[in-house]
Amino acid sequence: MKNKTLWITQTALMLALLIVLQWATSGLGQLVTGSCVNAVLAVAVLLGGLWSGLTVAIVSPVCAFLLGIGPQLFALIPAIALGNSVLVLVLHFAHGSSLMRNLLAWLGAALGKFLALYLVVVQLLCRVLPLKQPQIDTFTAMFSAPQLVTALIGGAVAMLIVPVLKKALHR
Repeated sequence: MKNKTLWITQTALMLALLIVLQWATSGLGQLVTGSCVNAVLAVAVLLGGLWSGLTVAIVSPVCAFLLGIGPQLFALIPAIALGNSVLVLVLHFAHGSSLMRNLLAWLGAALGKFLALYLVVVQLLCRVLPLKQPQIDTFTAMFSAPQLVTALIGGAVAMLIVPVLKKALHR
């Protein structure tokens, strides 16, 4: 029971942190908000484990939608959840004990999220949804290179703070 309670507490804390950061940085642009979200996703999986990371990854775009952050197109929620989940899955399965392995995990997770979002949003949804050209242009700009940049920044922040957090939590 103690482990389940700890998991619920850690996951709830990561979700609360994510919601606060999304709200607090919403006016600062995609670079800041996206980097913060990616950092929380990475911390959630590296500290709380796979299911904690996936929970945060899937709930994150729902929270952003409800807060009015980012594109207000409901069809994008599953695509963003998928991209977030790819980041979490790659970090979970590729992260290890060596610095080189962790760097490769971080780069692979960022690249994986970028590719998932680019392929699903830009190459699929922008072609099949009845969108106007300005919307397509906006989504193409949002779900291309900035996704890679924010995933790299967020992952770097997480890679710097997770060891400190693990030490503080005696793990």
